[in-house]
Amino acid sequence: MKTFDVPIAYRSPLISAIKKQRKEADRMKKDFTPTLLDFGPVRVYLARHFGFCYGVENAIDIAFRTVVENEGKRIFLLSEMIHNPQVNADLLAAGVRFLQDTKGNPIVPFEDLTSDDIVLIPAFGTTLEIDKRLNAIGIRTEQYNTTCPFVEKVWNRSEGIAQKGYSIIIHGKPKHEETRATFSHAAKDAPSVVVKDMQQTLELAKYITGEKPASEFYTEFKGQFSEGFDVERDLQRIGVVNQTTMLASDTQAIADYLRDVMIARYGLTDSDVRTRFADTRDTLCYATNDNQTAVQGMLQTPADLAIVVGGYNSSNTSHLVELCEEALPTYYINEESKLLNRNTVHHYNFHNGTEHITENYLPEKEPLTVLITSGASCPDAVVEGVIRRLVSFFPGSKSIEDVATQFA
Repeated sequence: MKTFDVPIAYRSPLISAIKKQRKEADRMKKDFTPTLLDFGPVRVYLARHFGFCYGVENAIDIAFRTVVENEGKRIFLLSEMIHNPQVNADLLAAGVRFLQDTKGNPIVPFEDLTSDDIVLIPAFGTTLEIDKRLNAIGIRTEQYNTTCPFVEKVWNRSEGIAQKGYSIIIHGKPKHEETRATFSHAAKDAPSVVVKDMQQTLELAKYITGEKPASEFYTEFKGQFSEGFDVERDLQRIGVVNQTTMLASDTQAIADYLRDVMIARYGLTDSDVRTRFADTRDTLCYATNDNQTAVQGMLQTPADLAIVVGGYNSSNTSHLVELCEEALPTYYINEESKLLNRNTVHHYNFHNGTEHITENYLPEKEPLTVLITSGASCPDAVVEGVIRRLVSFFPGSKSIEDVATQFA
C-alpha cells in the first residue's frame, strides 16, 4: 500500500512499533485480539486496528505538501480537512483558512476568491454544485482534491446501480459533509433519498408498501430527497449505499430490511429479487470495517472501562464509542488533557452533543484494566499521550519506554 509523508508530530514510536509487529504477525488481518500493555498497577489493551487510515494520511500528505509548495499563495480548505481538532488547528497555524464550517455555512464568501487561490477539497469530498462554483471562478480543484478513494468508491457504486434503473437509498447522517457529497453525486444519476437510521428506514418502507400516503413523504423527508423525487415511481426499484463511516451492522440491517420489504411487496423470490433490489455489497471503507471489528474483538477481554479517543464530530469515532458503551463504562475524549486527574474526566456525550465531568471514573482497584481505541482521523501521538497520562496516575507503574521494548 502507498505510504504518505505525515508530520512526525502525529506519529508515536510506541504505537508504530506495535502496529508493525502486529502487521508482520497477522498479514491477512484475521487476528482481532487487542494488544496488552502491562504497566503493573494498570493494564491497557489496545485495539488491533485504530488510528489514521489510508484516506486520512493521503489528505494530510496533500494538505501539508500544498502549503510547502505554494508559499505566498492564499490556501483555503473547503471545510475541516478531517474531523480531528489537532490536525485542523495545525493547518490553520500554517496559514490555511476555512471557507465553510462543517455544516456548509460560509466563513469566507466565495465572492472573495480569485483564480490565483488554492482550495483544498477535504477527505469527505464535496458536492457537484460547490465544485462547479469553484471552477467557475477559475479554481481547478483536481490537483488539491483529497477526497478519500473509498468515498469515491461509493459514488462509483451509486452511478453503477443508477445506470441499471435503480433509485438510491443512502444510509448516512444527512448533515454530514460526506453524506451531502454522496447525495449530490448520486442525485446526478438517479432519484435519491437519505435515511439516517433504522427508524427512518421503517418509515420509508411504509411508502413502499402503501401504508402511508405519498404526500406525507415530502414533509417527513424534507431536505433528504432529490429534486423531482416521485414516491410512487421512484421506490419501485432501489439499491442501498452508505456514508463510509456508519456502523456496519446498522447498514446491513437497513439493507436486509428493505430487501425483505421489496420481496414481500412484489412477491419476489431469491432468484428474481434483483429485479427490484440492487445487489450492492457493503460500501463501508476497509478502515471502518477493521476498526469496528477490532473493537468487537477488544470487548472480548474483561475490563473495567474503555477510553475512545478522537474528534467529537467524527462519525467513525462515535460508532466505536457506541459499540463500547454496550459492554462497559466508556469515556469519549479528544486529547490527554481531558483526563483531568486520577478521579476526574472531562468527556463527550455524542448522543446529545454535550461535554460532562465525571468523578471517580477509575475504579479503586489494581491492576486496573482499560480498553483503548481511537478513530480513523486521530493521530497515534494523541493516543500515546492518553496512555502516558493514564499511567501517570498510578505510582510504581512501568514506563512507556520499558513496556515498548517488547515490541522493538
